[in-house]
Amino acid sequence: MTFFANIKNFAADESGAVTVDWVVLTAAIVGLGIAVVVSVRGGVEDMGERISNSLSGATFDATTGDLTIGTGD
Repeated sequence: MTFFANIKNFAADESGAVTVDWVVLTAAIVGLGIAVVVSVRGGVEDMGERISNSLSGATFDATTGDLTIGTGD
């Protein structure tokens, strides 16, 4: 084979194209996941803080088995 025939075969070979496609798709999915985490982070932290405040005021009566949850104020 000549030098130009080798270059022509190399240019026509698409065996690595699928790998490149999967790498791009994986990067897009990871980027989307990071965007979702960033967008919901504040709300999740706020919800966790409200739940923590509510449960910190909770009382349990062992004789009756009643659980009274505070308002979190």
